[in-house]
Amino acid sequence: MFDHQDIFAPLNGKLPLPEKIGFVHGLLKNRFEFIDRVSVAIYEPKTDLLKTFVHSSSGDNPLSLYSARLADSASLQEILKMGRTRVVNDMDVFSSASAEHSRRIAAQKYGSSYTMPMLLNGEFFGFLFFNSYRKYAFNDVVLNYLDMVGHLLSSLVIHEMSAARNLLATIKTATNMVLHRDFETGAHLDRMSNYARLIAKGVAKKHQLNDDLVEHIFQFSPLHDVGKIGIPDSILLKPAKLSEAEFATMKTHTVKGGEIISRMLENLGLDDLHHAGILRNIALHHHEAIDGSGYGGLTDAEIPIEAKIVAVADVFDALTSKRIYKEVWNNDEAFEFLQSTVGSKFDPDCVAALISCRDEIEAIQEKFGEE
Repeated sequence: MFDHQDIFAPLNGKLPLPEKIGFVHGLLKNRFEFIDRVSVAIYEPKTDLLKTFVHSSSGDNPLSLYSARLADSASLQEILKMGRTRVVNDMDVFSSASAEHSRRIAAQKYGSSYTMPMLLNGEFFGFLFFNSYRKYAFNDVVLNYLDMVGHLLSSLVIHEMSAARNLLATIKTATNMVLHRDFETGAHLDRMSNYARLIAKGVAKKHQLNDDLVEHIFQFSPLHDVGKIGIPDSILLKPAKLSEAEFATMKTHTVKGGEIISRMLENLGLDDLHHAGILRNIALHHHEAIDGSGYGGLTDAEIPIEAKIVAVADVFDALTSKRIYKEVWNNDEAFEFLQSTVGSKFDPDCVAALISCRDEIEAIQEKFGEE
């Protein structure tokens, strides 16, 4: 009765999403050995960005830590407008394309491409791609199988993203309570999370951060101060300098944040959420300093890279935003301050990565300005 082996059974386990994509790609290659690449790009509606997310490639990965505006890709917009898969059996049609991602794919010498839009109840999540180095690789038999596998992978990606979004929505609801008591705004969180993504991309090579890790740092960075929910109004809203005892209480928001996140993960049944450790590290350690003078006394090598990234992004936005206790600093003044504390407070690679992105920073500031 139990002789049949379900080849997809490992997907029922707790494999991280990249490993599930790789596993399914392996099964695909067993049947169609010419399927050379499976990849996913996810969509961020606030910025109109399509961002590389996870992939499984037989050769080099032509797109890594890459993003582009959906509005700048007429061909992908057409797929979304049609709401159907697109099959291209001769990739030479894109040989003269101007978009960078099209040029990179063409340079990789893929012959055929299959692109599926990922949607759930009409909400667009991104695109799923299958590529082959062969031209005319996708006949009716192959396409019927890819349709089935494509929807399976799309469901896996959407389930993964939905689980994270449900957690984020719950914590952001709690964070919104803080926003009514604190000076931070939704625009601040949008700006600093986008700064965090710029920094993460800039240090990705040195710290071996892939698209998956960078995306989770971006997603989780707005939740760094969730622990302020547990700080009394008399301290959180005090317009004057805090006393030594009050500051000691304020510093506990990092530990409280870690506790709140752990409790919510448990209550939502998300203890095994992919990269939940990144979320905890950001909440717990974003006030650490390289020289050990931060809230928890951790020193350089002990501080997780995601916390170092968020520390720079958060302070930069605080400096360049108006607060009840300070005026706005311009970007050059904020850059100078960050550079003056490199090696003592902030990670030098993170600071350098942010400063190198002036154009992108200004675009973020324009997009997410205070009302």
